[in-house]
Amino acid sequence: MARNVSGIPRTLRGQITVIILLALVTVIVTGRALENFAKSDYAVPNLERAAEQVRTVALLLANATPAERASIISKAQGAGLDVSLAPISTAAKFTGSSEMQSVAENFADLLFPPDGEPPLGGWRAFFDGRRVIAERVDDQTMLMFFGFPDTILTSSFLSQSTYYFIAVIVLLVFFFIFAIRAVTEPIKKISEAAIESDINSSSQVFEERGTIEIVSLAHALNGMRNRIRLMVDGRTRMLRGISHDVRTPLTRLRLRTERMEGGALREALLVDIDHIDGLLAESLNYLRDEYATEEVERVDVASILQTVCSDFSDVGFEVTYEGPNKFIANCRPLSITRAVTNLCDNAIKFASRASVRLDGNEAGFSIAVADDGPGIPEALREKVFDPFFKGDASRTGQAGFGLGLSIVADIAHLHRGSVTLLPRYPHGLVARVVIPRLTV
Repeated sequence: MARNVSGIPRTLRGQITVIILLALVTVIVTGRALENFAKSDYAVPNLERAAEQVRTVALLLANATPAERASIISKAQGAGLDVSLAPISTAAKFTGSSEMQSVAENFADLLFPPDGEPPLGGWRAFFDGRRVIAERVDDQTMLMFFGFPDTILTSSFLSQSTYYFIAVIVLLVFFFIFAIRAVTEPIKKISEAAIESDINSSSQVFEERGTIEIVSLAHALNGMRNRIRLMVDGRTRMLRGISHDVRTPLTRLRLRTERMEGGALREALLVDIDHIDGLLAESLNYLRDEYATEEVERVDVASILQTVCSDFSDVGFEVTYEGPNKFIANCRPLSITRAVTNLCDNAIKFASRASVRLDGNEAGFSIAVADDGPGIPEALREKVFDPFFKGDASRTGQAGFGLGLSIVADIAHLHRGSVTLLPRYPHGLVARVVIPRLTV
């Protein structure tokens, strides 16, 4: 069993064993103290001892003459015992407790049954409203003992229930504390680290601290994250290299085409070359993903959105801003600028006008870019976020490469937020980006 410098086991199995041993010691010590306290402060009857005394007196009476029986009863009464002889048929008149009390007593007897053979009429018999313990003397006579308090708090019940009760409470408390400190809190920290982790960061995300099992889990997650990062970096470098290398022969092809004599073939080739060049440029722009390494800053989001709208308005597009003049929040300003620019650029391709609305509160902020275009069918509203997916048929026949909305989705997820496309009535589309509150 692995141990740390303080002597506490480092495995969950070892710590659970220690918890059980500590609970047993606590139950024994606390239970004995509570039992002694209850017995010293309360008159707790001992059913077994009283029944044994009555049984002993009944044995003496069984072997005694009538005169001796009277003497024995007299001496027992003189010793403070409320005993008397009665016909054996009197046992038929014994009754039980009230219905509610009987349920409690039967439950107590089921959990903590008294030791020894039960007396005549059972452990909880009543005669004329008084509790009685009876024992057979002979075929015609029985001995009845009165003066026993009507309570379920007997010494047998107290001694056993005390330990049962303390054992349950102690185990619950110990395991509750153990579960919080050794299991729940580490797993919660791992979950929070996974939500906030940045795949592009080389720092260790999951703290490798705690029990051996938790450390192994954190180590495995760190290793998996590093392998994913290396795999993504390798594929990204490969795609960048391919895109960059293709542009060199594409440039030569353009130069040769431009030297051709004018005609329909030359124009068609130049259009195709421009299309390929634009695709490569947008692909390199997508793979550059400088927004993934940008730090969170405290900025005026309203000012960012107003600037984006002004840039579009300056070149002749009708893009307006709605919202507060100032709203300070934590975000990645260049990433937000790029996301809103992509949404506005996507809107003006298919609509005559667009509006950018900002709403914010203590929980974060949302940006809604609305247009009056043809909209996007509901079946395509999730697919358009996939890289290189083009849903132009749902809007117009204009060409596109299908990367703008993918970048917006990546930026929203980088902020632990979301982006959704909603219909605008009577026609149009609303792209809504929700960014939760972030810490710097």
